[in-house]
Amino acid sequence: MQLHELETPALILDRLAMDRNIARLRGRLAPFGVTLRPHVKTNKSADVSRRIGAPGTPITVSTLKEAEYFLEHGWTDILYAVGIAPSKLPHVERLARRGARITVLLDNVESAAAVAAYCAAHRLRLPVLIEVDTDGHRAGIKPDDAELLEVAAVLARNDDGEGAWVAGVLTHAGASYDCRSAAAIEAMAEQERAGAVRAAQRLRAAGHAAPVVSVGSTPTAHFVRALDGVTEVRAGVFVFFDLVMHGLGVCAVEDIALSVLCTVIGHQREKGWLITDAGWMAMSRDRGTAKQPVDQGYGMVCDVEGRPLPDLVMADANQEHGTIRHRSDPAATPMLPVGTLLRILPNHACATAAQHGAYAVVAGGTDIEATWPRFGGW
Repeated sequence: MQLHELETPALILDRLAMDRNIARLRGRLAPFGVTLRPHVKTNKSADVSRRIGAPGTPITVSTLKEAEYFLEHGWTDILYAVGIAPSKLPHVERLARRGARITVLLDNVESAAAVAAYCAAHRLRLPVLIEVDTDGHRAGIKPDDAELLEVAAVLARNDDGEGAWVAGVLTHAGASYDCRSAAAIEAMAEQERAGAVRAAQRLRAAGHAAPVVSVGSTPTAHFVRALDGVTEVRAGVFVFFDLVMHGLGVCAVEDIALSVLCTVIGHQREKGWLITDAGWMAMSRDRGTAKQPVDQGYGMVCDVEGRPLPDLVMADANQEHGTIRHRSDPAATPMLPVGTLLRILPNHACATAAQHGAYAVVAGGTDIEATWPRFGGW
C-alpha cells in the first residue's frame, strides 16, 4: 500500500528514523555501563518495543494494562513507575503469580504500610522502589528528608523473605523539559544523578539493600556526563522524538519518526486558512511547545513525503478539524488543493500516538511496509 491509499487521519511511523533514534541512545549510554530500561508507555506496541530490546529485557510501564500486555508478549522484568494505589495490589499479585518480576513505586508511609501488609498477608515477594524528588517537578521524597528512612522502615518491618522489600530508589527529572540550553540540561542530569545516589546511600547506611538507582528522562539521558552510582536509565519518547524534544535541542526535525497523515478538505481564503480532517482528536490537546521559544501550534506541517513546509503550522484545532496557516503571515499560506495529503509532526509523541490504534510503518518514503497495532486505556 501507499500512504495515499489510507483513510485519514492516520498515524505514520518512519521505521528508519526510529531505528536511528534507538541506536543513538544506546550508543550514548554504552560508555556508562548502565541498563537502559525503556518506557514503553510511549509506543504501547510489542512491534515497536522489539526494536528497542528483545522480550525479556527490562521495561518501564505507566499502567498495569501495559504490564499485562507486555507480559503476554514475553517481557517479564517490568517496573510500574507510577505510585502504587492499594486497590491495584491484587492486579500486581496476579501479574507476579504469572511470572512477572514486577517492581512497584511509592513515596509515602501510608502506601508503604498498605504494600507491606498486603505482601505479608498474601505471602508475596515484591520489590519496591522509593520515589525521590530531585527537581521539585512532581512526586517523591527529597533525598535528605527523614521520611525516606521512615518509608523504608515500614517496608522492612514485614520483610521475612517473602514480603515487600526496599529494592532502591527512582527519580525522574521532569523539570528537564523546562530547560533552555544544553548546559542547563546537563546540570539537571547531574542534579538528578546526585540526588538519587544520595538517597540510595542513606538507605544502605540504614541497613537496606537498595541495589537499584533508577534515573531518567529523554533530555537528561541524552545530555548526561556522568552516571556514577546509577544502575539504570529510563526514557520513552526518545524512540520517536517530537517537537518538544526538538525545541529543547535534543533532536533535529528529521529525527521525529512520528507524524499524522491528514487531508486538506477546504479553505478559508480570506483568513489564510487550510482546513484538514485532523483535529485535536488526531493530534491530542498537547500544546507543549507553547511555553518554548518557538510555538509550533498543534504541530509542524510537512508534505506527504515528510518534508517540512516552510513556516506552516497547525495553528488551531477543533475535534475533527485542523486549521493550518503560515505561522506569522496568514496571507502567505499556500492554498493547497482539496485532497492534498499532509503530515503533521506532533508536539508530544506519547499523547498523539495515544489517539490512534495502529502505526502505518514506512521507511523514509510513502510505501507502507507494515501495520503495527498499539493499544490504549487502563
